[in-house]
Amino acid sequence: MPAVNVADWTVLPRVIAAPTQTEDRAPVTVTTAPKGYEGEGFPVRRAFAGVDPSKLDPFIHMDQMGEVEYAPGEPKGTPWHPHRGFETVTYLVDGVFEHQDSHGGGGSITDGDTQWMTAGSGLLHIEAPPEWLVVKGGLFHGLQLWVNLPKADKWLPPHYQDIRSADVGLGSTPDAGALLRVIAGEVDGVKGPGSTHTPMAMVHATVLPGAEMTVPWRTDFNALVYVMSGSGYVGRERRPIESGQLAVLGHGETITVGADQQQDSRHPALEVVLLGGLPIREPIAWAGPFVMNTKAEVMQAFEDFQKGRLGTIPTVPHAEVHGEMLQD
Repeated sequence: MPAVNVADWTVLPRVIAAPTQTEDRAPVTVTTAPKGYEGEGFPVRRAFAGVDPSKLDPFIHMDQMGEVEYAPGEPKGTPWHPHRGFETVTYLVDGVFEHQDSHGGGGSITDGDTQWMTAGSGLLHIEAPPEWLVVKGGLFHGLQLWVNLPKADKWLPPHYQDIRSADVGLGSTPDAGALLRVIAGEVDGVKGPGSTHTPMAMVHATVLPGAEMTVPWRTDFNALVYVMSGSGYVGRERRPIESGQLAVLGHGETITVGADQQQDSRHPALEVVLLGGLPIREPIAWAGPFVMNTKAEVMQAFEDFQKGRLGTIPTVPHAEVHGEMLQD
């Protein structure tokens, strides 16, 4: 897994485990993400499927993209599609993804990079592997998270943050048994570079076999633990959790995650994403690629898209707008 790493975890700032008298967040539910396909046919796992939306707020949707080893000619992306009213956070662990939008934005992300897109008032967007990767094939693995915007920010101009792997905040547990990559927010003084409209934290942690981490977590944030690969447990009660599962945690001051002593040969450690944010607690009207506050606003978004008000496709060979509403 080529997401950002360092040779010696002991040289990193320590994320200190809180005293044992603190309240650890116990798992309320553990769900298994169903498998499906997105875009032009790449495999995903729907991490939030079957979870009470009120427990996810301010998060709306998350796909684990892959992990898949493409043969030559197989890599796939998405067609042109619109967005309005929220932010997409695309974190790439393995592979390369190129993106472009109708406002002239774009770029390429690869191992450990994050593309943070504030769709705001709306735009058209496309994501695809580069042509050389389509020809060659290779490993593809990542996450895409949708973060809601509060009503006051839904009409902001579209904006990108290009977060490179070298820019994320790095920390380790006191025994150096876990590496934390802080993409957004702050964990015990380790800050991530992501600038967020809603206070939140996003952390990718690698926990070595047999190791355990206990990290402080803001009490006004919710807390989610998603397993990208490996097996282990969550909470002081050690509730089992494995690849493709999401734990929704209750109230408390810390999050505890541990890795099983034995991991499979393809995944030598437990890889988890910790998510938490300040709930927005506003009405949500969601249809396809539009997340607004009322049904009328969603219908207006569809009309604006159909009439070309969300932008026009740049002159790109073979680029076409697909009318179906795809979740990116």
